[in-house]
Amino acid sequence: MISALVLVLAAGVCGTVFARRALLLYRLVRLGKPVARFDEPSRRVRNEVVVVLGQKKLFQRLLPGVMHAAIFWGFLVLFPTIFMAIIGIVSKGSTIPWLGNQGWFALLVDVFAVLVALGVVTAFVIRKVQRPARFDGSHRGEADLILGLIGGIVLTLLVWHASRISLHLNEYPTSWSPFANALSQLMGDGPGTRLVERAAVWGHVAIILGFMTYLPHSKHLHIATAAINVYFGRTRARGRLEPLRFDEEGVAEDDIRFGTGTIRDMTWKQMVDTMSCTECGRCQDVCPAYATGKALSPKLLIMGIRDQLFAEGPDLLGALAKGETFDARPLVGNAVTEDVVWDCVTCGACVRECPVAIEHVDHIVDLRRQMVMVEARFPAEAGTMLRDVERSANPWGKPQTDRTDWTEGLDIRVLEPGDAPPEVLFWVGCAPAYDERAREGARSTAKLLERAGVDFAILGPRECCTGDPARRMGDEYTFQSYAGQNVETLTSAKVTKIVTTCPHCFNSLSNEYPDFGGTFEVMHHTELLAGLVADGRLKPEADPARTITYHDSCYLARHNDVREAPRAIVAAVGTPVEMEKNRERTFCCGAGGAHMWMEERGSQINEARARQATDTGAGTLAVACPFCTVMLDDGMTSTGGGMKVVDVATLLVEAVERNDPSPTPHEDDQ
Repeated sequence: MISALVLVLAAGVCGTVFARRALLLYRLVRLGKPVARFDEPSRRVRNEVVVVLGQKKLFQRLLPGVMHAAIFWGFLVLFPTIFMAIIGIVSKGSTIPWLGNQGWFALLVDVFAVLVALGVVTAFVIRKVQRPARFDGSHRGEADLILGLIGGIVLTLLVWHASRISLHLNEYPTSWSPFANALSQLMGDGPGTRLVERAAVWGHVAIILGFMTYLPHSKHLHIATAAINVYFGRTRARGRLEPLRFDEEGVAEDDIRFGTGTIRDMTWKQMVDTMSCTECGRCQDVCPAYATGKALSPKLLIMGIRDQLFAEGPDLLGALAKGETFDARPLVGNAVTEDVVWDCVTCGACVRECPVAIEHVDHIVDLRRQMVMVEARFPAEAGTMLRDVERSANPWGKPQTDRTDWTEGLDIRVLEPGDAPPEVLFWVGCAPAYDERAREGARSTAKLLERAGVDFAILGPRECCTGDPARRMGDEYTFQSYAGQNVETLTSAKVTKIVTTCPHCFNSLSNEYPDFGGTFEVMHHTELLAGLVADGRLKPEADPARTITYHDSCYLARHNDVREAPRAIVAAVGTPVEMEKNRERTFCCGAGGAHMWMEERGSQINEARARQATDTGAGTLAVACPFCTVMLDDGMTSTGGGMKVVDVATLLVEAVERNDPSPTPHEDDQ
């Protein structure tokens, strides 16, 4: 009876502390601005199974993945033993019905208790011996404490089971618990063992209650929130940004959200993001800005916002309860510095790597939206780009009448109002239209489409910037203006199929324009060209002596999963050589997030990528993005790499013309 009373009292105190903190966190999340994350329940459940239960993202790093999986799966298996121990405190000869008597479950508990212990040891080795840089800035002492508590839980469990076997209290054959049985050989059945049995079971429950009390106050809050965050993670394309709604019905003008200025502006998903950070540093480890010495660490960004949310949240809730105003501090300048906000290239490496579905890019873009649209704060050179997009419909500030200059010497149809729509509309994009180095990829694509007999046309002066640079910079209003205008143009022209050489245009047209009524079949030029090669409509002659390494564009390979089509083209024209960082784990060229028009401080991202390409020993660097063409060409020049940077379409033109210098008209034109 005394044991039961002490247990109830301890559980009551710990449960009350836990519940008070959990309620506070829940009330904070309820304050978050709305965001649509309740659609596609089947995909969300699948993410729970694959990402949470299957630990898919953690297995991207084998040793840490196995370690974490052992601990995670171990606690799933060991969860019922909590109730067994509670019952064991009150009545040492009792256990939970049925399951407590099953030998197979005793074996699972025995094996996974040891696996968790090994996982804890491995974690300590990684943190204390290997000491990877990704843990820089994390709460190392707190992590050590948590690991110590986990180790204490499984060790007391093993000792308790071993002492029960020694005292013949086990409800299953000892052969089902090989590790506990081996440990029991060190014990007898005398008073000392009875004391050990009581100490072990009480210690086990005490550590669990302490862990439960500490959990919602610690970085391991993610144990409770990670599964929730994964469930409500994005199910649509990774490259899509959540649109702001400036004209939503029933929303007062003062309540319209213009990004994130303070904690009051955060969405509820962003709040859960911050609560779910494990401080593992995987995002930091793959960030090109961090790798080149910039202020940005995606991990520290989320931690900084979380710290401010937790610091101001209770006061905010208290003020609201009293009907008082609360002046929340700006996030930029307090949680994060201004440099951090502008360092991001929106490459999405952090989001892809994160094991708990934190959406770092959305946080950064929302901070930019507030700064640009509300405070008019942005780098001076970026301001020039924003003005050019707004006034001239392109970031170069050149006349729309110059949009067809790149077609000189080519016979390309310009789609006029009232014309019959082509089979494929070639969306050229601003970079190929106005940048000398970027236009060769567009010219090569046009030549190949013509040679393959594809019915295509361009919009010419009617094509405007998709608005992508403005949106990534934070000017959502300008983006939405151009999205609406371009959707109207494409719809009135009865366009159904679009091809583009620019991954940024590809991402906007295919993933973001549907939010504004534009639903089209959009292909990247590498997809269309690889299909034409596979169908025999383009017949390249490979040059095995030409070694080619292909650079995956972030907005193509990572944001939109286009990875194999450009490789098929490279393999058809030469000998491929892979870079270490490739496919979905590519390294940015440095142009994303509107950085094409921003000054970069310190070490240059494009130079780092150029060196990675040079290290392959290949003779040619193939690209599939006009921005990458410009950035990596600059990178090669500044590093003295000497590699020729060429769009895959240009490589394909050369190979096709090598095989057949004089193209035969398509049979449909005969």
